[in-house]
Amino acid sequence: MSQSDLPPAIFLMGPTAAGKTALALELHDAFPVEIISVDSSQVYRGMDIGTAKPTPAEQARAPHRLIDIRDPAESYSAAEFCADALREMEATTRAGKIPLLVGGTMFYFHALEFGLSDLPSADPEIRERLNAEAEQKGWEEMHRRLQAVDPESAQRIHPNDTQRIQRALEIYELTGQSLSELSSSSQRVTLPYHPIKLALWPQDRTQLHARIERRFHAMLEQGFLPEVEKLYARGDLKPAMPSMRMVGYRQIWDYLTGKVNYSQMTAQALAATRQFAKRQITWLRSYPVIHVLDSAVSLPIGECADYLRPIIRQ
Repeated sequence: MSQSDLPPAIFLMGPTAAGKTALALELHDAFPVEIISVDSSQVYRGMDIGTAKPTPAEQARAPHRLIDIRDPAESYSAAEFCADALREMEATTRAGKIPLLVGGTMFYFHALEFGLSDLPSADPEIRERLNAEAEQKGWEEMHRRLQAVDPESAQRIHPNDTQRIQRALEIYELTGQSLSELSSSSQRVTLPYHPIKLALWPQDRTQLHARIERRFHAMLEQGFLPEVEKLYARGDLKPAMPSMRMVGYRQIWDYLTGKVNYSQMTAQALAATRQFAKRQITWLRSYPVIHVLDSAVSLPIGECADYLRPIIRQ
């Protein structure tokens, strides 16, 4: 079966603050689509403002699948996402609709389209020890350790991406093989859909940085700080957990624990968000066969609709 014979699925990708949610809502109004979230932070309940989760009004207008499906104390893997996404895509197709996958977790998109390596499950004991070592030596030193055992992964993983550094080191300790070796020898799974891939972001980086700054200050006005205070007050959440390592959350956590003052927290959160957006765009630039939409001026719903109509044969 050729790819054109497969049912369509729309991938709407882009960096943080690019306007993906707004465009997805417009597409929901214009086409027979159902939205599936592709966001590793929006899976967590009680983490709404800092993850830019669609508001209750937006979700009433267009329900989003795979939002609010985990407690912040739980982990959520790319493998779990792929299983969940394929289930929701199948349900959407059975209902006569087109899956519209929207988000900024580029690794999830890649895993869904091209498959995952057969990697070992997480080992809590090794993770705890790696986190303890990182507390003592710093993540830069852990990144240098990764460079020694898996230079290919170390080149791909940013020194500030603590979650992926930890996972790569964990895999090496569990298997004696590098993440790169295991990934290259894995069998790839064929996605049973024809992915129509759109990438949305303002091509002028200064415009994206301005959007990031406006949105972060808006989040603070909307109650981002009390949101993290509530999570902190639970007592069972730790800064090393995946949910609390999310951009914005970890900087406010440091503020709440007295490691930084308010102005330092704001500056560090903005810098981390800009770095995060840069990594997302790096993924997008190397992603195969995508149609890029420039959101610099206004929401490109007209261009997007014109591109989609002949492909999905509405």
